[in-house]
Amino acid sequence: MTLDTKPVVLIVPGLRDHVAEHWQTLLEQKLPKAVSVPPLEHDKLSCAARVAALDEALAKIAGPVILVAHSAGVMITVHWAQRHNRPIQGALLATPADLEQPLPDGYPTHEVLAANGWLPCPRLPLPFPSIVGASRNDPLAQFDRVAAMAADWGSRLVDLGEVGHLNPAAGYGPWPQAETLISELG
Repeated sequence: MTLDTKPVVLIVPGLRDHVAEHWQTLLEQKLPKAVSVPPLEHDKLSCAARVAALDEALAKIAGPVILVAHSAGVMITVHWAQRHNRPIQGALLATPADLEQPLPDGYPTHEVLAANGWLPCPRLPLPFPSIVGASRNDPLAQFDRVAAMAADWGSRLVDLGEVGHLNPAAGYGPWPQAETLISELG
């Protein structure tokens, strides 16, 4: 009898939580050992509440974990890493939203994000291996700013090309490259 040491993949969605056609939702359905941080019922814009939800989800997992975060989920992950000390095998941080710059209409304003604890965005090195996937035409973050974040976090930067925000609005349901990048971490 062998012990299953394959890591659990914990999905960390962004501010829009779970979207049926999103690559994270499809990935969770596809991978045998994948779970997701549940959506918040209250305080949906609170960074502290999102970080607490991530920590609660991690507390329920025994064994190795790979975090798979997207957009503001990346920021939730880096805020969590600055406040908590739990072993993480690695993290795939896909198209982080640059919350320090004005976001397009329909997203929270800089003032709302600041009032809810998102700013400043942590820039200290992450205590676990990580890969940042950056888009060349993301409406929520300029490539050079994401590259600077990746460098500050000690992450390997992967240029994804022109994939927009890597969400259904940009034409992405499935994102097969996610599985390849996850396998590099685990």
